[in-house]
Amino acid sequence: MEAGGHALRAVGDVVFLGAYGRLSFPATIAAFVEALLQVWAEVRAGLLVPLLRAAVLLCTAMSVIVLAEKVFLGTVSSVMKLRRRRPWRVYRCDPIARPDKDEEAAAYPMVLVQIPMYNEEEVYQLSIGAACRLTWPVDRLIVQVLDDSTDAVIKELVKGECERWAAEGINVKYETRKDRAGYKAGNLKEGMRHAYVRGCEYVAMFDADFQPAPDFLVKTVPFLVHNPSLALVQTRWKFVNANDCLLTRIQEMSMDYHFKVEQEAGSSLCNFFGYNGTAGVWRTQAIVESGGWEDRTTAEDMDLALRAGLLGWEFVYVGSIKVKSELPSTLKAYRSQQHRWSCGPALLFKKMFWEILAAKKVSVWKKLYMIYDFFIARRIIGTFFTFFFFSVLIPLNILLPEAQIPVWELIYIPTAIVLLNSVGTPRSIHLIILWVLFENVMALHRSKAILIGFFEADRANEWIVTQKLGNLQKLKSIASLTGNYRFKDRFNCLEIFIGLFLLASACFDYLYRDDYFYLFVLPQSIMYFAIGFQFIGLSVSED
Repeated sequence: MEAGGHALRAVGDVVFLGAYGRLSFPATIAAFVEALLQVWAEVRAGLLVPLLRAAVLLCTAMSVIVLAEKVFLGTVSSVMKLRRRRPWRVYRCDPIARPDKDEEAAAYPMVLVQIPMYNEEEVYQLSIGAACRLTWPVDRLIVQVLDDSTDAVIKELVKGECERWAAEGINVKYETRKDRAGYKAGNLKEGMRHAYVRGCEYVAMFDADFQPAPDFLVKTVPFLVHNPSLALVQTRWKFVNANDCLLTRIQEMSMDYHFKVEQEAGSSLCNFFGYNGTAGVWRTQAIVESGGWEDRTTAEDMDLALRAGLLGWEFVYVGSIKVKSELPSTLKAYRSQQHRWSCGPALLFKKMFWEILAAKKVSVWKKLYMIYDFFIARRIIGTFFTFFFFSVLIPLNILLPEAQIPVWELIYIPTAIVLLNSVGTPRSIHLIILWVLFENVMALHRSKAILIGFFEADRANEWIVTQKLGNLQKLKSIASLTGNYRFKDRFNCLEIFIGLFLLASACFDYLYRDDYFYLFVLPQSIMYFAIGFQFIGLSVSED
């Protein structure tokens, strides 16, 4: 048979007519191709489709776990607000005394304020200045600047700033060490070894970009003074650069949910949550009894909180107290931060699982919360479900439609999860779709980091300090900073590869199936390309 003068088929031969003449292939090749198709059909029906159906069931189970966790935490947080069960209603927090009266100053406990930093040229003045302006009797306050900077010029600048405040009567201690062993945990541990720290009952900690209000200690320390069972008072972060670009707006949505729901619920349920590493005040006794700072993971803050919690110490989250801070403004900085925040907890969970089970000073309920909710549901299952369902299962289902995804699993559960996540930042509700697409892509990065942590791969203890811009944001565009990256750092190849896979799936669905799966897959592929080529974070919002 001849079709348009381009192809012929004859008995015993396969004949093609091309632009350069007539090509004939033996029937054996046709038989081989037919055999390959037969094998593919058998593998597809006997292996691939059953595996995909099992993956659908697995994702269904994971989605139910994630949704249940979101509903549970959201319900707890909402009930606490409706019942007006605020920290000051649960714990005594009466003012200690008036710090401006000399005769009452002796009633104030000694407080150490630690500021660990590393080459923080853009923000060192903000954090040191804010700490030195704290309302507290001068003779009852020590500001300890722990400078791990490797840049000699920056070290001189930080040292000069400390000397300037010391000249104004503030007790500022500028401390350095010979190397960066243990990174932040090692820096804090070294800071606690100084003789003058022994007389400090409480330790407040701020990262270099944090700017506490003058009344921070006046509001937080009374919780610890009047409640001997409390080890930690954690406050909320307020972001000074949330409106800088789309990247910071999206981060604000995730962080607001973390503080307003996750931290609030943990504090109300069992007086336990993960210490955020900054903007908190610790009881020195709790730090010492827990074994001090450990550098075995990149989640040194969570490590200390877990060990203190297992000893029976209680934590309280006070969301009404907010501390100014900065969100990463470039994708490179954000990815490094998220790698640390995902890899560290995974490795910590691996190291402390049996220790949590064996703890004798906490209830079974608290152990269950730590293992299941705090680690498994929130950090492990939530991350893997987000990546695998949206970036793997849906596009594969286009190629293997025999494994059907139920409508409620495809639309209803993800929609419910998204709506529950959006309660933290109502002003950004119009960005919810972009937030979903972005979080789906970042789930790939976090999943990879979790696996690195579990298997203790080469990057398990990688610590890259998050870049801060401070007031430079008023002078430089974020795009210009991103433009300074080396060529190889401008592309995220894994994201680009997955973006191509999703794009091919979307095209296949549109051309051959037309069941509207491409409406899910195509926008996701575009977001993968945006992150792969680092377009996210370049456009400044006009809010």
